[in-house]
Amino acid sequence: MKVAQINKYSKSLNVQVNDIPEPQPAPDEVLIKVKYAAVNPVDLMNINGSVRLIQNYRMPLTLGNEISGVIEETGSQVTSFKVGDEVYSRLPLDKIGGFAEYVAVDQDAIWYIPQNLSLKQAAAVPLTGLTAYQGLTEELEAQPNKTVFIPGGSGSFGQMAVPLAKQMGLKVIVSGNSDARERIVALGADQYLDYRKEDYWTVLSDIDYIIDTRGAQEIEREVSILKPGGRILSLVAGPNKHFAVSRGLPFWKTILFSLAGKKLDQIARKHDSLYRFIFVRSDGQQLKKVTKIVAENQIVPTIDEHVFDIDHINNALELVAHGKTRGKVVVEF
Repeated sequence: MKVAQINKYSKSLNVQVNDIPEPQPAPDEVLIKVKYAAVNPVDLMNINGSVRLIQNYRMPLTLGNEISGVIEETGSQVTSFKVGDEVYSRLPLDKIGGFAEYVAVDQDAIWYIPQNLSLKQAAAVPLTGLTAYQGLTEELEAQPNKTVFIPGGSGSFGQMAVPLAKQMGLKVIVSGNSDARERIVALGADQYLDYRKEDYWTVLSDIDYIIDTRGAQEIEREVSILKPGGRILSLVAGPNKHFAVSRGLPFWKTILFSLAGKKLDQIARKHDSLYRFIFVRSDGQQLKKVTKIVAENQIVPTIDEHVFDIDHINNALELVAHGKTRGKVVVEF
């Protein structure tokens, strides 16, 4: 079968298309014929090695974190799924490999695709959906009747996070471009700021939770609008000591992440708040909950008009890295 692989970490997008044997599912795994694989920034990070301290891989590495497809075979201990089921997954961190014609995946890492979506559309859900769910419930420990602000939340992450936060009883504020206002408000946002016309740090205050999608350079402004005891969760700024300790990472990594995240922790503490970082993991039962939210809210992820095949994987990665996308970029098998 065809797969997209790297032989070493590299700054260049020189991914090779190779032919390797089709995987055989273990007793608790299903064999999925991949129909679509989404291309994400984390794929670029896996290529350049920027997250190898969080998750290091043996080479050669088959890339790809997010897939949708049809079950072709089930292991002897699989009870919840059968051949022919249309499923999707954010693949387990230690066993990625979605840029392939087939993947063998633990049954605990998959769920049925939402009834309102095609396989193509479904491929864009698992990673962002689970990021929003785990971020709100585990990292922020968000409580009803509190306020969450998502700067830059008008994209694919926002369209998952907004309805999920609303279902949890939160007041949701989003900033983004004017084109997305109607769509994000329709998903339940209580307030929408056009970033070209309003600086959020001048109009917002006493926010309970913030989900940062901008990075370290924006953290100081973001925490300035938190109320005392608030929490900020970053998807991109980087790990800290809490991240390492909560995941039981080795002592040397805990020291390293403590140093790397020290400034971010200090900024948060200066405003009597807590800084958190997330690196999303697979979880079939959480994906089941995300699927229900997608179906009930009739959420349809936007897919970029450029759809690639496996032989043009480098073009897909280049578009995500440097191009202007309108929705999730997918590879079609």
